[in-house]
Amino acid sequence: MIDFIASGATPQQIVSFQASEPIKERVRDLIEREKTTGLSTEEKSELNQFLQLEHLMRLIKAKAYQYIEKP
Repeated sequence: MIDFIASGATPQQIVSFQASEPIKERVRDLIEREKTTGLSTEEKSELNQFLQLEHLMRLIKAKAYQYIEKP
């Protein structure tokens, strides 16, 4: 994600950005296991990192939308 943004992604590219399928699957797995069997300390940390990155990307996308909407 950092390389993507640092490479000079346009606002349109930023709002279209999605995590890779393997990352999405990993997050889904961690969330599901958190609800059912629980997570190890390392897995909880990993999930928290994913969630923090998702929050950051939402903020970045919101800002990118502002640039797209400017006349």
